[in-house]
Amino acid sequence: MKLKQRVVLLCAVLFLLGLAKVFLLDGGEGSAASRRDLRAFRKMEANLALAKGARLTHTLQSPWEVAAQWVGPREVYPDETPELAAVLNALATARVERADVGYKGTQLKALLVLDGGQKVVFKPKRRCVFHCESETTLFGLPKEDDIRFVKTGADPCWSLRKYINFTLWIAESAFTVDEAASNPGSSHVVAARPRYTRDYVVEGEPYAGYDRHNAEIAAFHLDRILGFRRAPLVVGRFMNLRTEIKPVATDQLLSTFLMHGNNTCFYGKCYYCRETEPACAEGDVMEGSVTLWLPDVWPLQKHRHPWGRTYREGKLARWEYDESYCEAVKKMPPYDAGPRLLDVIDTAIFDYLIGNADRHHYESFQDDGGASMLILLDNAKSFGNPALDERSILAPLYQCCMVRVSTWNRLNLLKGGVLSSVMRQATAHDPAFPVLTGPHLAALDRRLNGVLATVRQCMETQGADNTLIEDRMNLPHP
Repeated sequence: MKLKQRVVLLCAVLFLLGLAKVFLLDGGEGSAASRRDLRAFRKMEANLALAKGARLTHTLQSPWEVAAQWVGPREVYPDETPELAAVLNALATARVERADVGYKGTQLKALLVLDGGQKVVFKPKRRCVFHCESETTLFGLPKEDDIRFVKTGADPCWSLRKYINFTLWIAESAFTVDEAASNPGSSHVVAARPRYTRDYVVEGEPYAGYDRHNAEIAAFHLDRILGFRRAPLVVGRFMNLRTEIKPVATDQLLSTFLMHGNNTCFYGKCYYCRETEPACAEGDVMEGSVTLWLPDVWPLQKHRHPWGRTYREGKLARWEYDESYCEAVKKMPPYDAGPRLLDVIDTAIFDYLIGNADRHHYESFQDDGGASMLILLDNAKSFGNPALDERSILAPLYQCCMVRVSTWNRLNLLKGGVLSSVMRQATAHDPAFPVLTGPHLAALDRRLNGVLATVRQCMETQGADNTLIEDRMNLPHP
């Protein structure tokens, strides 16, 4: 009897050991990965809030030297950056030594050199400007400087009629533009500019409109929140064009300055830059974003995005009609090996969350053999329309049906309103706060749900093992 009990007990122990082995083989690594990702998430949360006015106190290095040492093949800054607040503060306050037109591109920007020789890119807040071209009268009033309408928002601009009605409403006028036109002696248009607001909605194509400086700021902090660490540092800044920029500007940049009423403006040099579409300050002070230039020892290489758009009406890119397109991409270098394809999919998720449908090219570091990260540069065509969820941005994800385990874990930790909450916290220190409006913050949470649903659909059709890819490639700094 005792022998039989011992045999039964031994069989039970062996059975339990077998179950444990199966669990460890099938779920152990996933569980370990989840715990690792949870610790990383908690660390991010703890370091999210940044102190205003922070300065470096524990090192003789400049903020620029500190930031340059952070850069590696797979990250622009590490997960632990106690000096980040001080570096961002330096970007927002350091004296401008030199100002020039921006590097090549389609949108207005200025290339600045800050105290200590650090290059940065300044992207201005944009507003539409209308000039009264009539030499006779407007509602019975002569053409003068005060009959000038500075319109809010970005391209496409408001109609003149819509703006005049807005200014009449601000002035608490009982008249509309039609009524004022028929009764020119009974009403007037106030010579006042409406306050700039983040509420402007960019209509049209998902890549329409001017670059949006606040989008660059928000995108950088989303990069922090997602744990990608592939976006250059960005901060908001209020720049006095008369005292900070014009005295140190090159002749090429200076030649693009002009005045609109009492507002200092410039239009720079770029593909779409026009004298008729300048960026204008409020008086002399212009709000904008400042992006830290990556160190010259890390030269960039430009690549055409495999899921880029044609930007031609009636002409579709192959990925827009070929659902098996990803299989072709997987056979092309650098997507046939290494982390690049997973980087593209991470970037698609990032771009979908911010509403950026304009990533036609991307940059990596040169001579990387495909191992370098996809660097998240030029995110200013984002946060244009909070009501538009452009699903085509997610094409790399739903066509390839694969995503990093670490990305999947991080996204799940951000659901349920956490993403919008931590975005508010991350940007609270910024001089341009509030960086995003409530509708844009709500859009982040809504779009996150769309990403999670897309990944779940992939797991249902081809299994979790084929969808969730373990890729924790960390290359040492040189």
